[in-house]
Amino acid sequence: PGTKRLPQAIVVGVKKGGTRAVLEFIRVHPDVRALGTEPHFFDRNYDRGLEWYRSLMPRTLDSQITVEKTPSYFVTKEAPRRIFNMSRDTKLIVVVRNPVTRAISDYTQTLSKKPDIPTFEGLTFRNRSLGLVDTSWNAIRIGMYAVHLESWLQYFPLSQIHFVSGEKLITDPAGEMGKVQDFLGIKRVITDKHFYFNKTKGFPCLKKSESSGLPRCLGKSKGRTHVQIDPEVIEQLRDFYRPYNVRFYETVGQDFRWE
Repeated sequence: PGTKRLPQAIVVGVKKGGTRAVLEFIRVHPDVRALGTEPHFFDRNYDRGLEWYRSLMPRTLDSQITVEKTPSYFVTKEAPRRIFNMSRDTKLIVVVRNPVTRAISDYTQTLSKKPDIPTFEGLTFRNRSLGLVDTSWNAIRIGMYAVHLESWLQYFPLSQIHFVSGEKLITDPAGEMGKVQDFLGIKRVITDKHFYFNKTKGFPCLKKSESSGLPRCLGKSKGRTHVQIDPEVIEQLRDFYRPYNVRFYETVGQDFRWE
């Protein structure tokens, strides 16, 4: 039953921030239907057209919201304009986390697929003794949130963008998901009783999914042990990100306490 609609809400970023968790948590809500895979429509598949995009969506009833997530949208120059052209009312969700931790997580994921890549330090700096960070490396670039946000604010007001703290998503999933539900204008159905903390993985899991009575945790690729990085490199990166973080906090009116 129901019809396939273009999404009213999109999780647009960021990679390794906790977007999969947000999607899995929100789809427990009876008023939400979400596309499980990342369609990459507004970055890679735009030429396929809106009807192709719509055809991927789950069927929804009038009372339900359609959601999709593709974390690379946040850093795609054309994405804000393209989403705006689809619907200026689209609600946008951005899951952010400490950019230093995010970069290490990103590198850890790449390393698991390509074991022969250069070291984290080697990719981070153009000149380490001068502390020159290589902003062309994607793992570094993504964490410059204030820079990417500017493109979005040319098309969407801040009131249409909701920022989820990747850190709080781990320590207080019900609280963070409560705010997401408020933002989407749906009843707070997902609460503390939906979560338990998985000590092995180091993050919260759903007690049961919508389809079965069994506990549901994110896949093997989530909660990987991060590569050990020289503390001095971490310090240099903290210094690099600080001004971007401050600008980001000021723009969104929220202090994520990454210092």
